This record gives sequence, structure tokens and C-alpha cells, in this order.
Amino acid sequence: MLLLCNAGFCHYKSTNGIKRHLAVDTLGLPFFTHCTRANVTDDQGLTEMLIDNLDYFRRKPVNIPKVTILLDHGYHPETIAYALQVFYPQILTKICFQLAPKPTKAAIGKTGFVPVATRWIIERFNAWMERCKSLIKNFECTLDHATAKINLCFIRLMLKHLAHG
Repeated sequence: MLLLCNAGFCHYKSTNGIKRHLAVDTLGLPFFTHCTRANVTDDQGLTEMLIDNLDYFRRKPVNIPKVTILLDHGYHPETIAYALQVFYPQILTKICFQLAPKPTKAAIGKTGFVPVATRWIIERFNAWMERCKSLIKNFECTLDHATAKINLCFIRLMLKHLAHG
């Protein structure tokens, strides 16, 4: 039996271990990564990830368009924005939150699985991540090691994409 030092229990999904918080660009390539215990809420995890990378937003000029962060419907944009403003009051001049559209089969007139383009980007990214055998299960003892393992996986992924051109 493997015991994780930083494991938590997520009551929502009834799983234990860690949660991976990921931010990707529109091409599906990694932007920010962060690991937390499973009992940390999605809002807290995203807030921690963005706070860890506040320097990126501080260096971003105000006169260019805001970075739009698409969120799943499990997130609460007002809560995240409030928490971020405590650390960097001007953050909302540089980013905005938007909830990703939900798939609607009735409007399209289709049955079965209907992908939503904006949501499909992160799902494809998760599938790429699952190709790394070391990331299928959480074998790491610390959250920093888990985050480093994810980053190494994505370095490999980006090098592979560059090689195929």
C-alpha cells in the first residue's frame, strides 16, 4: 500500500490523493501547473496557482487586451477575483474570467457525445498528460515533486510537438 504524505480526500469525487490544477493556452499547451491536496477546493487551487504566477500578470502591460480565463462551471469567478485582489489589486485590469459554455445537444439537434470547442482544449490536454505513464497514478510524496513531474511531462510533450513540426 502506497501512502502519500500530502494526500487529501475529495468528498465531491470520493477520491484521495492530489488534484492537478492546469492552465493551458488556446493551442492546448501548458501555461501554469499546480498540485494541491485533494481536499482543497477548485477555487482555492486556481487562486493558489494564479498567486504563484502573479509576476507574469504584473509584467503584462495594461494597454493590451485582457487575458481571458475560461472556467468550468465548478468555479466561482467572484470568489477567485476577490481572493486575487487581496494580493494584487490591479489584477482585474489584466485578466477576466468567463464560464465555458455547456454542451447543448438540443440546440444542435445531435445525439450522443457533442464536444464544445473551448472545453475540448483542456480535455485534450488531460489526455496528453495521461500518456505519461508516471502520471497515471500519484507516486510522488510531496506536492512539489508532483508538480515537477507534470512539468517534465509537458516539456517532453512540447519537444515532441516541435520535432514533428
